[in-house]
Amino acid sequence: MRLALRELRRRPGRFAVAGGAMAFLTVLLLFLGGLLDGLYLGSTGLIRSQAAELLTFSDDARLSLLRSRIDPPVRDEVEAVDGVESVRGLGVALVAASVPGENDLADVSLVGYEGGVEGVPDPPEADFVGYADRRLEAFGVEEGDRLGLGPDGIEVEVVGWVEDTSFLLQGGLWVTPATWREVLGSARPDAVLADGTFQALAVTVAPGADPAAVASAIDEATGSTETVTRDEAVLALPGVKEQSSTLSAIINTTFLVVGIVVALFFALVTLERSALYAVLKAIGASSRQLLVGVVVQAVVVAGAALAVGGLLTFLLSLVVPPGVPVQFEGGRALQVVVGVLVASVLGSAVSLRRVIKVDPADAIS
Repeated sequence: MRLALRELRRRPGRFAVAGGAMAFLTVLLLFLGGLLDGLYLGSTGLIRSQAAELLTFSDDARLSLLRSRIDPPVRDEVEAVDGVESVRGLGVALVAASVPGENDLADVSLVGYEGGVEGVPDPPEADFVGYADRRLEAFGVEEGDRLGLGPDGIEVEVVGWVEDTSFLLQGGLWVTPATWREVLGSARPDAVLADGTFQALAVTVAPGADPAAVASAIDEATGSTETVTRDEAVLALPGVKEQSSTLSAIINTTFLVVGIVVALFFALVTLERSALYAVLKAIGASSRQLLVGVVVQAVVVAGAALAVGGLLTFLLSLVVPPGVPVQFEGGRALQVVVGVLVASVLGSAVSLRRVIKVDPADAIS
């Protein structure tokens, strides 16, 4: 092991090509992971933040919050189902908002709610005030601003901040149901809703009740709804499932490429060192010791590549346009670190067979 580390210290240029390739792949992995997390978190925050286990949509909406309509009589039927503890209305309107002092419009998902949202206070006592998602800070929104929503510029004052509540990559603005209905009717005259009508219902299941059984009972009782779990509602959002599967496949393929790069590099290095390994074996070194040296070098090179790749990714994040939904999460970074190290160890282990086959007699031939 000491010999392997000494070679790294004295001849770092020998490992520069492999290290540079791995650093580039690290940047790619971190950026793809940030894009995957940014797309997922930025699209699903509104649904994920619901404390209720179930969400009820109209059966003709195909689990789309924007197309669904739940009238008060249907809500009464849902509330009467055994196993239902509470029901809260939920609705959203995707609108553009003017920001004081800013030329560009902000993309806002205006949410009308009746409570039961994790990380969001209970609905404001007054209309035309709301809690804004931190995502809107990128548009210059500040607490106390009065945002002009929709084509009529209906003003809503920002009275506080919430986090991770975006919907379809638009920052959330949480308001009373009355405010939401007025803005929705202004932005979409064809979608005017009567008092008491919501787009969906967030259903909290009574303790001990089976959510799946309660969901089936709700749909059977109403005959006009489709009730799913919170996770199912998240996956039903446009593009979420497809984006996650596509980017995850690319990330996994990149990990495979890391392993291949390491395997090819150390296969060539092992071939070049055959005579040296023969000498080392002739003076008592075992195949295990030689292989440990190769693995140690792979891990050190991978560690240096991760450090350089992480620094480059940080610098890249400073110049990424605000419109690119990249969000770097600690868990994703840890996954990349572990994945690159594991791929490096497995790739270097490809040299095992060649190291074992080195004959000490070659040292005196």
